[in-house]
Amino acid sequence: MDAETLLTTTRSVRRKLDLDRPVEPEVLTDCLRIAQQAPAAGMLRSNLRWIVVRDQALREKIAAPVREVGRESQAKYGHLVDARTLASGKYLLDTLHRIPVLVVPCMQGRPGGENGELSAFYGSVYPAIWSFQLALRARGLGSTMVGYHLIGREREVADILGIPADVTQISMLAVAYTTTDTFHPAAWPPVEDITYHDGWGRPA
Repeated sequence: MDAETLLTTTRSVRRKLDLDRPVEPEVLTDCLRIAQQAPAAGMLRSNLRWIVVRDQALREKIAAPVREVGRESQAKYGHLVDARTLASGKYLLDTLHRIPVLVVPCMQGRPGGENGELSAFYGSVYPAIWSFQLALRARGLGSTMVGYHLIGREREVADILGIPADVTQISMLAVAYTTTDTFHPAAWPPVEDITYHDGWGRPA
């Protein structure tokens, strides 16, 4: 798969995750090794940690608070998305405990309140998360972020996984092989319509 195809067809996969096919540990390790090479802000690179959750009992425990907050969020904000996306999100929550692997990227420390600090903190993780998702896609796996629990239930999941209080969960990724390899670029507005030049609101 060429780079452009990889970049334009890596989707958030929910309904096309294979719930029954195991994911080999060595495949995950390879993908995480690739993710480790992503750009990061200075010394913050050394604070990144990954928790790979394969144990069925742990996945079921984690899924409960994620599902509860997720359903509340979908009930409140579901009208803001199209019906297909909402149905896909509901399916993900219903099947979360069956997804073969949950991966929790974490940063040691807690983010500051200033925009610059927040940018450096989270900006040192999200490039790695995206690289991880691209590496998965290149190997026939799909993923999607599911971080509902970070709204009020982060500590509950932290306790389940033994995460210290001074460690921040950045997100959670549901990971599995996909049931299809047919993914296409998404329909977005023309880039010319959302790009300004030399100042806000200035088209080319």
